[in-house]
Amino acid sequence: MPKEHVYIGVGSNLGNSTNTVKNAFNAIGNIENTRVLKTSSLYCSKPMGPQDQPDYINAVCLIETSLKPHGLLKQLQRIELEEGRERKGERWGPRTLDLDILLYGNETIDTADLTVPHSGMAAREFVMVPLFEIAPDLVMQDGKPIAQWVANCSLDGLRRLRTSN
Repeated sequence: MPKEHVYIGVGSNLGNSTNTVKNAFNAIGNIENTRVLKTSSLYCSKPMGPQDQPDYINAVCLIETSLKPHGLLKQLQRIELEEGRERKGERWGPRTLDLDILLYGNETIDTADLTVPHSGMAAREFVMVPLFEIAPDLVMQDGKPIAQWVANCSLDGLRRLRTSN
């Protein structure tokens, strides 16, 4: 079965977010036919939407999987639910765990429930900086190196956490 390299964004701002993100890495590694190859440091960032919520803990991981994109999405949503994620339809609201497929090989996907590359990730420093950390030589789908994308991000309010893995 062919395997794809996939980058997943991980975020949490409810409960013990540091532990939740680390648990998510483990849970992702336990998905059938999937293994975690790299994980970024953890980063603290201000919320994107309503500011009356806790700061987020964010990270990115690189996995190798033989699951198709929608099969992987289903498994990631299962992990979110196991961590207490409630989908209330509130955009950018607080959440126990958010798992996003950022890049799935070189594929472009645009369906009702999945957009890859993840829409808006170029402007999100809490995605681009950890992605750059684990894949500094990555060339984005527009042909530009990730370093160029990161250079266009505002790093205001983003800080790397010092944690033991």
